[in-house]
Amino acid sequence: MKRNYSVVFNIITLLAVTAALLLYPSSAKAALGISGISPDIVSNSHQTTITVSGTDFVAGSLISLENFGSLNTSFSSTIALLAIVPAGIPAGIYTVTVINPDSSTASLSNALSVISEAPTAVLTVAPTAAPSATVEPPGNYERPMITVDTYSLDQDTISPGDSFILFVTLYNAGQQYAKNIVATFSSADLMPRETGGVVAVGEIAPGNHSEFSQPLYLSGSMWASVTSLNMVVSYTNEAGAGYSETFTISLPVHLVYSPGVTSTSTPTQTPTSSVKPQLVITGYTTNVTTLQPGTQFSLAVNIQNMGNSTAKNVTMIVGGGSSTSGGDGGTQQPGGVSGGSGEFTNFAPMEASNVQSLGDFSPGYNMTASQPLIVNVNTAAGAYPLKISFVYINDQNHTFVDDQVITLLVYRLPIVEISFYQEVSTLLVAQPNTLPIQVVNLGRSSVVLGMMRVEAPTGQLSNNSILVGTLDPGGYFTLDATFIPDTLGSTDLVISIDYTDDFNQQQVITEALTVDVMDQPVIEPPTGGSTNDGSGIPSQVPETFLHKVWRFVMGLIGLDSGLNTGQSTTNQPPVETPSKENPIIVPAKPPLKGP
Repeated sequence: MKRNYSVVFNIITLLAVTAALLLYPSSAKAALGISGISPDIVSNSHQTTITVSGTDFVAGSLISLENFGSLNTSFSSTIALLAIVPAGIPAGIYTVTVINPDSSTASLSNALSVISEAPTAVLTVAPTAAPSATVEPPGNYERPMITVDTYSLDQDTISPGDSFILFVTLYNAGQQYAKNIVATFSSADLMPRETGGVVAVGEIAPGNHSEFSQPLYLSGSMWASVTSLNMVVSYTNEAGAGYSETFTISLPVHLVYSPGVTSTSTPTQTPTSSVKPQLVITGYTTNVTTLQPGTQFSLAVNIQNMGNSTAKNVTMIVGGGSSTSGGDGGTQQPGGVSGGSGEFTNFAPMEASNVQSLGDFSPGYNMTASQPLIVNVNTAAGAYPLKISFVYINDQNHTFVDDQVITLLVYRLPIVEISFYQEVSTLLVAQPNTLPIQVVNLGRSSVVLGMMRVEAPTGQLSNNSILVGTLDPGGYFTLDATFIPDTLGSTDLVISIDYTDDFNQQQVITEALTVDVMDQPVIEPPTGGSTNDGSGIPSQVPETFLHKVWRFVMGLIGLDSGLNTGQSTTNQPPVETPSKENPIIVPAKPPLKGP
């Protein structure tokens, strides 16, 4: 009985294992699939990132093109893979295949079309060239890729003369962060409002979206039923490499027709034109390139009337303002403009008020108006918007206010002094000379400086570079470089210090210091009969017996009896020179007497 139970149990276990082996792989493979490719048409003139949508994608999945090979693939999610189609791929229609690490595959036939924008370049490719030769190593294609996901308007239809807002949603289809995204708009019929046609979007993470808006005005002379708007999107990756994409946005236009003056069988319909003026700032400049706290400068603004009627009694208000005439129905009266409620935290008017009368602007007329300003000394470095309002009336005495915004950049540059911290005498040619150089922070805030280097057009320098670091207000940093000049005359030493400005741009502070180089002096040997040993140091005069006696006598009477090593013979007894005619006779010592 026990054996029968054992046989039955083994049979049941075998059936369960067999069922699991049969069901698991089929269910795992059945889930893998491809639903679409975006974009499905690419050009082989440049590399393009495509998004493959589907199901059951895993990390390590690989995208392959039929008759070409595998693409550089990155995993985004279980329903999306990103792949790089390299530049130079042969034109044609490709079947896209996804291969999972477990060897399961899914294909989509005729899913990707590759077109050639330069046919002559394709003809120069050798037929025997291997397609894989154009594929770069993995990782070289990783970059951000900005595309337009959707765009819409704040109203159902637009007509000539309408003001409306365009909403655009961008999508980052790449593998890296897209940073410093800036969208620039241009069109012959659509005029940007408020932003000047430039919108800073910011940054978008891989696989994320970002929506922004652009106010627009459609020209009243527009006759076509469709208008287009060019949008150029520039951005960088995390390493600072720049990219740019160009998009064309098409918008339908609802044309409003007015009936003819006379009723005929074939009336001529003419579109109604807008009677509203439109003042737009088309450009602006400053007479000072780099604005810093405390800088006085002049702002020049180029203004153009892009409407179809005359703007009368135009008043420009820097900082923003409004009309106090009481609405659009009456004629403006003197004192009907308010310019005292503007924003003057960072920029304040100088020499004149922030309100200027510019006269009349006929359609298409443009002029340049200037406004003296000063940067507040407490303004921190950064980009600051400045509002400018235009108050005017049209031919029907209706009052309008057009607000514009421009952006001014303020820097806080390091204020340093580079000099010698002690007097530098004339340098000698072909000899090592010390250069006592110092940099002093004369500003009111700390600065961070990079490498300080000393360079010269000729000669040799050593110990001539060092990292400075942070300098507090009034602090200093020294560098004792060694300079061996090889030419005579004046030499200009160039001292340069690297630093990063407030907008993360590399800058260099340069200062020139001049030194004089002279030849080595020649030391002449002493003259006048003095005796020396050839080293330039007088040698000691030989001492005779009479010298010794004389010193003994001088010592007995308490005078200086030291040995005289100089050349002077002052206060010395005469020295007799023995000769045959005049020998020196030394008297004999008397005999000692006994006791």
